[in-house]
Amino acid sequence: MGLRVGDAAPAFDLEGINGATGAPGRFKLSDYAGDPVILAFYPADNSPVCTRQLLSYTLGIDSLDQSHAHLLAISPQDPQSHIEFAETHSGFRFPLLSDPDKEVGRAYGIVGLLDLYRRSTFLIDGAGTVVYAHRSLGPGITFRPLDELVKLVETLA
Repeated sequence: MGLRVGDAAPAFDLEGINGATGAPGRFKLSDYAGDPVILAFYPADNSPVCTRQLLSYTLGIDSLDQSHAHLLAISPQDPQSHIEFAETHSGFRFPLLSDPDKEVGRAYGIVGLLDLYRRSTFLIDGAGTVVYAHRSLGPGITFRPLDELVKLVETLA
């Protein structure tokens, strides 16, 4: 668990999809330089808690508009799984990124026992510094609500 608040956020370049349209793309942390980024690591597409989490984030995403913050959801599943997940739930209003080798998850210190993703959330400021980190002990049956994360983003202004 080496990554801490105050550290530079590890860069990444991942395949993923636009959660609303299903369009494939590549997503780099550097694409969002200058704006805050919320990274939501989640264990699996279509699992009950992950579905609840991402649907709640979709419902509240407009609350990020004023802060120019971006939300990126990352899991180990491939883009095709993300497309099916998004289609099943009428889309998500943020990208779903694929980390099949869990390299990004390891860089952020969120891969736990049995090589599984732990539900975790990070806030990265516009300069690329980690300003908030929350890692669940296991896969996590709860998640950080978006309104809590929006309040953290607002403290950056």
